[in-house]
Order: sequence, then C-alpha cells, then structure tokens
Amino acid sequence: MDFLKRLGFYLVGLSIGIVFLMVFFKKKSDETGVSFCYLPNCRTLKDIRSKQLSYSDEINTMLLNKSLDSTDINGFLWDGEVDFGNSDTKSAPCKTYLIEGELKEKPAVLTVRNCRSKAVIERISLEN
Repeated sequence: MDFLKRLGFYLVGLSIGIVFLMVFFKKKSDETGVSFCYLPNCRTLKDIRSKQLSYSDEINTMLLNKSLDSTDINGFLWDGEVDFGNSDTKSAPCKTYLIEGELKEKPAVLTVRNCRSKAVIERISLEN
C-alpha cells in the first residue's frame, strides 16, 4: 500500500473520530449541563454561578430603580473576564473578584465577594 493511500485512510478515520467526539461532547454538555472549564476565568465564573447570589444594598437599589437588571448581572457571570491582577484572591473567608464586561454596551466592572456558600454582588462601576 503506497503512502498516499495510507494517509487517506488515516485522515478518513481521524475525521470520523473527531466528528464522533464533537457530537458526543456536545450532546453531553447540552443534556446534563456538564461543561469543561479548565481555564481559571471559566472555573471562577462557574464557581460563582453555582452559588446562591445575594446583592449589596447598592445593587438592590439599582435593581429597584430599574437601572440594572438581573440579566445584566448574568451577562457578567457568563461572558465576563475576571481581572485576576486587581482581584483579591488571597483573602481568608471570602475572595473578591473584579469581572470586566459590558453594561448597556459600555465597559463596566462587577465586584463580587465569593464566599464558601454564597456569592455577594457588591457593586458595578462603569469605566470611561
């Protein structure tokens, strides 16, 4: 068997295997809610989302005034980028994370205190 024929069989088998894995993992993540978060940003946001959320007085006031919606906060927790350089990740009872995202198409920063059993949304500040 010449080299091009072996390469063709190899590529066909590799393609079938990749398609099978993509379908298998896609179906698994859709049905069971399992996702593969190995990077620090994804793991931190997933940890915060998995806990009971509570809001500070400032956030509660913004929610009551309708200047902020819970879907805006969910946008930060799903699509945001954690700023590990400015976050306090070494504090003992609760770690404080700064999550960068967009609020009404403007850059903003969400401050979250992540404790063992709950996450407290402390403030949202708009960037210039």
